Amino acid sequence: MYLVFPNFNIYSLTLLIFVLQGLIFALLLLKRYFTKKHLSDFFLSLLLIISGYHSTTYIIGFMDWYDTYRNTKINYWLVHFIFAVGPLIYFYIKSLTQPYFKFRKIDYLHFLPALLYFIYRTGVFIYDASLPGFDNVQNGWFISNIHESFISPILNIATELSMLIYLFLAGRQYFTYRKSIVQYFSNIYKVELNWLRNFLLIYTALYIFGLFIRITDYSFFENFWKQRWWAFLVGSLTMIYVGMMSYFSDLSKLYNLEAPTNPDSSENSNPISTKEDVLNDLKKQISNYMDSEKPFLNPEITLPELAKDLKISSNQLSQIINANFGKNFNEFINEYRVEMFKSKLKDESVQHLSLLGIALECGFNSKATFNRVFKKITQVSPSEYQKSIS
Repeated sequence: MYLVFPNFNIYSLTLLIFVLQGLIFALLLLKRYFTKKHLSDFFLSLLLIISGYHSTTYIIGFMDWYDTYRNTKINYWLVHFIFAVGPLIYFYIKSLTQPYFKFRKIDYLHFLPALLYFIYRTGVFIYDASLPGFDNVQNGWFISNIHESFISPILNIATELSMLIYLFLAGRQYFTYRKSIVQYFSNIYKVELNWLRNFLLIYTALYIFGLFIRITDYSFFENFWKQRWWAFLVGSLTMIYVGMMSYFSDLSKLYNLEAPTNPDSSENSNPISTKEDVLNDLKKQISNYMDSEKPFLNPEITLPELAKDLKISSNQLSQIINANFGKNFNEFINEYRVEMFKSKLKDESVQHLSLLGIALECGFNSKATFNRVFKKITQVSPSEYQKSIS
């Protein structure tokens, strides 16, 4: 009985279906990049394409390609571009957390190891192909005697270090952004922070899972194709989740965010006056507007939007809130929401509503955010406060 390629079985077909779905989202993101020019879409698209390409080895393996075509040379071109995965994760996070981010010429250096590795693999193929008997074997002399024995172990360590470094850089970028975002958004937990956090957690978990597989493979027992298949299954499911969530998530607020600290902004050339009477007038103007128009009732209110309504620059508004009110934007808006919530608790017209229902009417967007903010400001939980005034 002869093996016939392709052999669609539970292993090959499952990976093929999931990877193809992930690649569809990669193409959709790439198309959106060419339309809207958001670099984050480009970086993530390349990340998904590389992930799908890496899975090709196992897909065709379980399809019996290697058994059917004993002398195949396709494995020379199934190059693992893991050196590019870490930089793509980092630049995806960076492009979303730096609204004025631009990919500079020097940034190409991050992808130099991936390029050098591709050149190395091309050179290996050219060398092996030049030796006699190459057509009669699957792996030539250099791959079998030099690469697998000496080069591959070094490359494995290098790729692990590369991923670890770039995951650290991406995580640091995220946490720095998380601390600064309170200057722009009133409800920071409904913005894209959850997606950025989940994205990093997913790829960190994949890294740890893959590292566990490789450590057990080298130190304890050999993981054969069927054991390693699970890692690629998790990876292909990740492709679908990451592709779907990033494509359907609304990241427009990050793209359009006007950062008050932007050094290129012309607003910085017109600093706010330091005269006390001017500062007091602006502070009074802001307070009157907050009391009369109640912009904090909008759960999605941002610093640039409030500055536009007040007809002042984002830089000016940010400076006044920080210096004259002694708060960041997030604290400034949420204190108004908490005060309104406390007053509404005494209003008989809203007694039919739950605590969350009242909180939503005051501009909060979730129970978790409301409870966290309320306790931070009042030192008690909403239910405890309700009991204290009953």
